[in-house]
Amino acid sequence: MQKPLVSIAVLKARPGQQQALKQGLLALVEPTRTEPGNLDYVLFELRDEPGTFYMREAFKNQAALDAHFATPYFKAFAAAANGLLKEPLQLIFLEQVSD
Repeated sequence: MQKPLVSIAVLKARPGQQQALKQGLLALVEPTRTEPGNLDYVLFELRDEPGTFYMREAFKNQAALDAHFATPYFKAFAAAANGLLKEPLQLIFLEQVSD
């Protein structure tokens, strides 16, 4: 059986864009959770560094993640991201080692 694709996306807002980035990320949550290949999609904000967000993501496989990237709502977010992000999005892939 294929293991799920699990990652953490790290997104840091430009000064003055914290709220806009947060709203843009929140707008991704519900539609992404309805995607057939999505297993987990949860947004966090770093407590000690407001404006730094972590999106915990899990998809059934690479094809499901690719399908997510192709959705109109993700493409719209990606198009707006340059103006919102202080640095490029960092996507960290994880390998589960415990139950």
